[in-house]
Amino acid sequence: PAAGAAGGEAAAEVEEKTEFDLVLEAFPADKKIAVLKAVREITGLGLKEAKEVVESAPKAIKEGASKADCEEAQKKLVDLGATVALK
Repeated sequence: PAAGAAGGEAAAEVEEKTEFDLVLEAFPADKKIAVLKAVREITGLGLKEAKEVVESAPKAIKEGASKADCEEAQKKLVDLGATVALK
């Protein structure tokens, strides 16, 4: 029974994860402008702030967001050739 209880606790922890961080890890240099525009759209940041985020990759661009929000943003960035991680 103890092993079963431990397994149940681990499953509950996985289910409880409702907030995710989307991390921009890398992007192709020739797509920097497109990635910058996408980051601005996703975050609502101004040009200067978004540029700082993109240039400081790897950097979290969304924190504590829903999985659906992060996946949507992730798709936009991956379509541009960027490498992103959902954490």
